[in-house]
Amino acid sequence: MKQKILLLFTVFSLIACKRESKNSSSDWTNISARTQFKEHDGTLELKSGNFTYDFKQNQTPFKRIILLNASMAGYISELGAESIIIGVSSPEYIYSGKIQNLIKEGKIQNVGSEQKYDVEKIISMKPDAIFTNHIASFDNTYELLKNNGIQVIFLDEYLEQKPLEKTAYIKLFGEFLGKEKEAEAKYQEVEKNYSNLKKLALKAKEKPVVLANEMYGNVWYLPGGNTSVAHYISDANANYIMKDNKDEKALTMSFEEVYAKAGEVQYWVNAGSHASKKEMLGMNPFYGKLDVFNKGKVYTIAGKEKLKANDFFESGVVRADLILKDYIKIFHPELLPDYQLTYMKELQ
Repeated sequence: MKQKILLLFTVFSLIACKRESKNSSSDWTNISARTQFKEHDGTLELKSGNFTYDFKQNQTPFKRIILLNASMAGYISELGAESIIIGVSSPEYIYSGKIQNLIKEGKIQNVGSEQKYDVEKIISMKPDAIFTNHIASFDNTYELLKNNGIQVIFLDEYLEQKPLEKTAYIKLFGEFLGKEKEAEAKYQEVEKNYSNLKKLALKAKEKPVVLANEMYGNVWYLPGGNTSVAHYISDANANYIMKDNKDEKALTMSFEEVYAKAGEVQYWVNAGSHASKKEMLGMNPFYGKLDVFNKGKVYTIAGKEKLKANDFFESGVVRADLILKDYIKIFHPELLPDYQLTYMKELQ
């Protein structure tokens, strides 16, 4: 009898262990392959690239943060939490009108630029946390901030190549700011819109050929076939000229190499932020040899731009649905007859 009880106890223990193990592994919220987080025992655990963090219950939600990258302002703005920002670097690159007003009122301080941060000022401001992309050349600066008790959080959302994974970082900011429900609701909204738009694009009768980006000096930096640009073009039901490539980074090509691939191109997107075709031609006369430049349609990402600030790189990191909507409007205007472009702009 004792053996039967012991056997039953062992079986139940194994089942419990398996269940506990399963629950433990599934507790992680996966933003992407490089970024995950979970809450357990009052601790918020984060894996971000090569960095890991454990935030105790009394550390979050953060009340005073500094942003060292303009793109992260997009997540804060979508959550309506601009008032917790106490400092930013390179404020001229921030598009948000609300954040710019807070800067003018002195409620948000300028803490330097990506060339040099004002470390003493940052330390004196005593932020709860600093959010930034990791730049190896600034490791000494990061270490100095950490040694002064400042939490530096590295998030490399710019490396994400699937549009909705970049959007999903809003969930992480929701955890940090005590706005989990708002963040989840925003993500679900964008995801649903994106899915519906993707289905709408499939109704198009034609699938145009697309070229992207532009030249810098003698090199054309074409998005690889597994980059966010390539995914957007594919989801908008168009054919990107490098669609069969598998790279997640830009491909460097000469004008001649691009010219050889661009014979059937009907649309040229993400052509910088030029004001006109004439300006483009003045910067690079080779563009005039492309049929798409002379007979097709050329679009920049300057639809929401103020001086050096471009909202494509700010709210656009969250609103993958609106970026996709822009591409669908460009490639298949008949599907969205009443929609006006948000981030893109046609060059004349």
